[in-house]
Amino acid sequence: MLIRVFRYNRSLRLYSSLRPDDPTKTLDLSSFTPDKIRNFGIVAHVDHGKSTLADRLLELAGVIRKGEKEKLLMDALQVEKERGITVKAQTAVLPYKGHLLNLIDTPGHADFTEEVSRSLAVCDGILFLVAANQGVQAQSIANFWLAFERNVTIIPVINKVDIQGVNVNEVETQMKNLFDFNSNEILRISAKNGLNVDGILDKVIERIPPPSVSLSTPLKALIYDSYFDHFRGAIALILVKEGEIRRGSKIRSFHGDKEYEVQEVGIMRLEMIPVSSLYAGQVGYVICNMKSAGEARVGETLFESVTPKDTITPFEGFRKVQPTLFAGLFPLETSEYESLKQAVERLALNDSSVVIQPDSSRALGLGWKVGFLGVLHMEIFASRLEQEYDSTVILTQPSVEFRATIKDNETIRKKRYGGEGEIRILDASKFPNEGDIEKFMEPMVKVRIVIPSEMLGQVHSIYTESRADVSSIDENRLLLLWRLPLAEVITDFFERLKRVTSGMASFDYEADGYDDANLIKMTVSINGKEIPEFSQVVRSSTAAEKAKRMVRRLKEEIPRQQFEVTIKATVGESKKSLASTVIAPMKRDFTQLLKGNFGKGGMERLNKKLGHQKKGKERMKQIGNVQIPKEAFFNVLKN
Repeated sequence: MLIRVFRYNRSLRLYSSLRPDDPTKTLDLSSFTPDKIRNFGIVAHVDHGKSTLADRLLELAGVIRKGEKEKLLMDALQVEKERGITVKAQTAVLPYKGHLLNLIDTPGHADFTEEVSRSLAVCDGILFLVAANQGVQAQSIANFWLAFERNVTIIPVINKVDIQGVNVNEVETQMKNLFDFNSNEILRISAKNGLNVDGILDKVIERIPPPSVSLSTPLKALIYDSYFDHFRGAIALILVKEGEIRRGSKIRSFHGDKEYEVQEVGIMRLEMIPVSSLYAGQVGYVICNMKSAGEARVGETLFESVTPKDTITPFEGFRKVQPTLFAGLFPLETSEYESLKQAVERLALNDSSVVIQPDSSRALGLGWKVGFLGVLHMEIFASRLEQEYDSTVILTQPSVEFRATIKDNETIRKKRYGGEGEIRILDASKFPNEGDIEKFMEPMVKVRIVIPSEMLGQVHSIYTESRADVSSIDENRLLLLWRLPLAEVITDFFERLKRVTSGMASFDYEADGYDDANLIKMTVSINGKEIPEFSQVVRSSTAAEKAKRMVRRLKEEIPRQQFEVTIKATVGESKKSLASTVIAPMKRDFTQLLKGNFGKGGMERLNKKLGHQKKGKERMKQIGNVQIPKEAFFNVLKN
């Protein structure tokens, strides 16, 4: 106990030396040479305790006092606190025993794998966390291979070992079988109550190597993340690989080819702390008057202005993100377009996995076609627009990127498709003439599912068109590898999986090429007029089911009109109906005019009035426009 208190107080003293009492002064990090630096991250499946462990490490390093602030300090975004998940990778500097430890807390959900990948680019090692009560999960496996491919040091950790009834030895066996860890490598902890956590930072210093960098060469730094501050503009998070970067120095971006004067450099410790310089091996931020979102692109190389550009070898950067689904994004009110445009651009800088291009709709006005990495990614993006920029938006039904091979006919290709032999289909408005198409293709994904052994039959019932490859994790759990159409996975696949397994399954997926598919355009029309916003590209085998659902939701949302409204979903431009319904017109009550007198010709007069009304409504139907409120688009199009 005395040893633990001594370590804690020593860390506090060291940390206080990094916090100047005079706010006009900046910190000096020159004493932290590369051999005294460790850059590491924490990766794990959702809810295995990444953020809780990060908070304990902050306490251990004296950055915060125990119970000083609210829990899960590394989850700073409102949406993270509400959903209990990590969305953005957060960085914190931990001074510990004369070392500077840079901790990066990463997301765990499959939709945020790109965040994990970017974080690993600046890490030399990771704490690979597995919860004792859940064992190895699908995303655990995916994260392990991300780190393994990056060739970073992996320290295996079993968390939540204090939970009553957990079988820690069984989890250890899983980690041996799947990842070839030895028992003496694996740490056993409880991040929640601090059990064995006090030795983790020592293991980080002992096992994770210092960064491979050069202090003696001119500046060269990698932008690994960035975000937009309303008052200070674009802020780039950087890893300095060579030399140093200091306030007042002139730097240049390699790909953007723009020169900047550094206004401030600093480190992240839940908040931004200015320093005099950042040296090779250190992680921090730079503010240098980058005015637009595009100037602080992730993967950019920064170097000294005086260094000839042709002598610089840029970093490889990061692989170009390929969205898995697309959705239209529009302002709820057209007058809000300009403010929403600015919000979208700034948030896109903070989330470089998002791909944006302009779009428009006759009903919804100007907007964007936005590419996301998954449904949760899309929902988080919309939530952050609302919470951080006070922007309420309409998001259309998500769709995947289908493709079509055009017939080998020069006239057709040149006249209708700009000479292209293969085209992308992002929504129904881009659906080609079927007579021009040799074949359609749909994106496929490799799905990784971890389930209890006895639930194999239930899981196979979710999708009967193909069977999974099954392997054993241990005597109680199975790993399923399945190749499925992405369009099936992004809708309600996980909900069905949770339902049939009572929430005991986990899954993860990655892109796996394209397969031939039988696609159709599901055209939705109202009173014979197509409404493009509701039309979709669907697989023919699922068209009837989706058509019935769309028609039913439209009937619920469109208010009754003065005339009859017919809603119909058909196959393409044909009249072949997939589903249809009718919204009855509002009727005027003529019985009040007759004052209850239906005798002596009263019924005859009533029927005559109703006949006139019917003919009038038929004329109105021919010339009238159905009024569809914006709220109907909002409610029907949201997933």
